[in-house]
Amino acid sequence: MSNEKPSFHLWLPDIFEFKGGIQVYSAFLLEALQNIAPDASYDVFLKHDTRALLPHSFLPETRFHFAGKYPLSLRTQAYASQLLSQGLLQSPTLVIATHVNFSVAAYWLKLLGKVPYWIVAHGLESWNIERPDLKKALAYADKIISVSDYTRDRLLKEQNLAPEQISLLPNTFDEGNFAIADKPEYLRKRYGLQPNQPIILTVGRLDQIDRYKGYDKILRALPKIRTYFPNIHYLLVGSGSDRSRVESLIQQLDLADCVTLTGFVPDSELTDHYNLCDVFAMPSKGEGFGIVYLEALACGKATLGGNQDGALDALCHGKLGALVDPDDGSEISHTLIQILAGDYPNPILYQPEKLRQQTIDTFGFNRFQSTLAELVRKSNK
Repeated sequence: MSNEKPSFHLWLPDIFEFKGGIQVYSAFLLEALQNIAPDASYDVFLKHDTRALLPHSFLPETRFHFAGKYPLSLRTQAYASQLLSQGLLQSPTLVIATHVNFSVAAYWLKLLGKVPYWIVAHGLESWNIERPDLKKALAYADKIISVSDYTRDRLLKEQNLAPEQISLLPNTFDEGNFAIADKPEYLRKRYGLQPNQPIILTVGRLDQIDRYKGYDKILRALPKIRTYFPNIHYLLVGSGSDRSRVESLIQQLDLADCVTLTGFVPDSELTDHYNLCDVFAMPSKGEGFGIVYLEALACGKATLGGNQDGALDALCHGKLGALVDPDDGSEISHTLIQILAGDYPNPILYQPEKLRQQTIDTFGFNRFQSTLAELVRKSNK
């Protein structure tokens, strides 16, 4: 990038009307970039949002462009046309796209208008890519930002990319919102829980495509866990198309008295749910990273993840939590029993303040912003 006043185009799926991992990352990326370069101009193109919701932390001069008003059947074409037409008209200093699927439009903009572009790679959407146009668009990207070493390693293994083309910028979280607190009494009463009752928590969408998160594995581990902790309770936070199947599985395993499906939980109550639990557990095998791990850790909670995906990064390869084979039910139940009994060999799981501080030091917003600033600085040489 030159020394002239920079102009950024950010191509984001959405950040206002839906909150998933990519959306949260995209919002933090925009906020951090604007802190780094407050005098730059910003055009933000949102595929699915229809409006900006207030309050938000972005610069008042930010120009938002919404494609969510188009019918879903026409939206991709309309969004791509918007990206290319505005990109050619304005010729921004840099395009940053936070979804791999947007890279094709970025490739054509670079070809036609010589506009450089960065692509953010998260997880499933950037693994096992076979479409020739996506492969070419990744190969011509000026930079690929990976949220985890796991995703970076997969891209290098699966695509013809140079190692120096991929930079690491791990997920971050709202450290002011997710903090250590006592177990909320109102939630204990809502779910009919007893004082000092051990609680396992998972937070994630209950959609068929999200079964990789491992909530089935927790359910199947509960009968064994109950032999050691008869009053164990499992809270599964989230809603989606897989709920009826999960309800049937709960009945089959005779777990109706020790499992609560909370359904959708608003953001205002999410931290309280983390603080209600004793262990956060999501033995997934398809997470690109998993912001929920950071949120649980920031609340000082012992955390369990799978050892075959981006949870390796979020839990710092076991330094901040327990990693298990997500396909090994015996290992999952044994490790959860260990944690609940206070016998897990990593002592930081039982040191909430230290766990929180190390999570902030490693993944806090200041760290995220400084890493992004260094990436921008290097690209500006």
